[in-house]
This record gives sequence, structure tokens and C-alpha cells, in this order.
Amino acid sequence: MTLDTAHLEIRIASDPRDLRAAQRLRYAVFIEELGGNGDLVDHKNRLECDEFDDFYDHLLLIDTSRDADALEHVVGVYRLLTGTRAAEIGRFYCDAEYDLSALRASGRELLELGRSCVHPDYRGGVAMYLLWNALAEYVLEKGVEVLFGVASFHGTDPEALKLPLSWLHHHHLAPEALRVRAQAAHFQRMDLVPADQIDRRQAMLEMPALIKAYLRLGGFVGEGAFIDRPFNTTDVCLLMDTAAMSAKHHQFYTRKHEAKP
Repeated sequence: MTLDTAHLEIRIASDPRDLRAAQRLRYAVFIEELGGNGDLVDHKNRLECDEFDDFYDHLLLIDTSRDADALEHVVGVYRLLTGTRAAEIGRFYCDAEYDLSALRASGRELLELGRSCVHPDYRGGVAMYLLWNALAEYVLEKGVEVLFGVASFHGTDPEALKLPLSWLHHHHLAPEALRVRAQAAHFQRMDLVPADQIDRRQAMLEMPALIKAYLRLGGFVGEGAFIDRPFNTTDVCLLMDTAAMSAKHHQFYTRKHEAKP
């Protein structure tokens, strides 16, 4: 599909219809495509929702040529929660999966990312680029220093994921000062293959595109994976220290931000 970018725009969800459209897209991706589920999923109306939605900013990629009344206009989404807002509501979403003590103790400005997805017709091109540019603007405007959130592998069999999980553990483990750890009740070791026995090429082929993109920006992962059986995923906690981003990307985003009137 060739996208007409003239119809694409980015905004924070501004009304209930925007939020429902984001939840409709999430349903199509996480429930219908990936086989997930959840206690508050609305199957009748095809909405993937939870108790956190009302507290987050929802960064949306909009195709203005699609029918908004039919909730078809949202074609990409990121869910965002600042540390300040999390303190007001008492927790992050990730608290259910990871011990975030190290992040809270760091005293740095935090931003949790979640529920990232793109409509199948918009993947592999400009859509994710637009979302990431908008995310960078949000990060700069909020003074965020550390981004984090769970990213998922499809399926719940660690043996089937041993190569990419082991590669992440051996080569991209977060520095100790920011090293979150999967909650003990669901902790899954990631060092399933010795470092010298990992086929790097195969590990990267099995790595989800979103995780690879974060790694290219200097991202790293917490210790241990979390098996999320209701969502049919194996989750890792991705973290990115904006001060440690690659100079190329950091300068690009900063220059773009400073150039704004």
C-alpha cells in the first residue's frame, strides 16, 4: 500500500471518540491479530481497554481520509504516562510486571510507554517514523530523562524465544542504576543460551521490529522476562536513557525541537 502522507497527522487524543478509536485499533492488533485478552476487554464493541486509559495521554497517528464516526481514523497509537502523573494515581502499568524501585530511586524524570501499535496497512514505512518524531517532541517538552515500558514477543514459550531473549540479556542488560526486575511470581530467566553459543543473525531475525528499533537508539532491557498469558505474550522491559541516546538521533531530535517557533 502506498500511503498518501498528506492525510496523516499526529495529535494527543482530544475527545472520547479519539480514545475509542485508539481502543478499537488496539483490539484489532492485540486481540484479533495476536490472540490476547483481558478483564476489561469489550468484545461486543471491539475495544481493548483497561483501568489506566483515563489517566494516560494517547499519542495518535490519524488518517484524516478515514471515517472517524466509524472509529477508523486512528491508525497508530502510543500510550504515555509521566512520572508526575503516575505519582498522582499511585502506580505505573508496568508495576504489575516489574519492580520499578531502581527507576523511582533514580530521581529522574520518567515516561512510561505502552500499548504501541500500528494498523497493518501502515506498517514498515512513514507511520512509525511520524509517531517516533512526535514522541521525541513530547519527551523534550516534558523534560523526560528515562523512557521505559514493556515490549512483547508473541507467544508464551520461553524455549521458542531463547535466542533473542538471551541476546538481550547478554548484550543489552540495563546498567544497575536503572535495572528493573521482573516480579518474582512471574520471573522468567532470559540467559537461556550461553553468550558464546548465540547465533546473532538468527537472534535478530526473531527479534520484534519495535525492540530492534529501541536497541538502535541505545535502549536496554531490565532483568528477566514476564510471561503474560492473558495477552499471549512474553514481555521484556525496555528502557532508554535520553542522555545516552546515540548522538545522531539525539542531535536530530534536539535540533528539530529548537527550530520550532
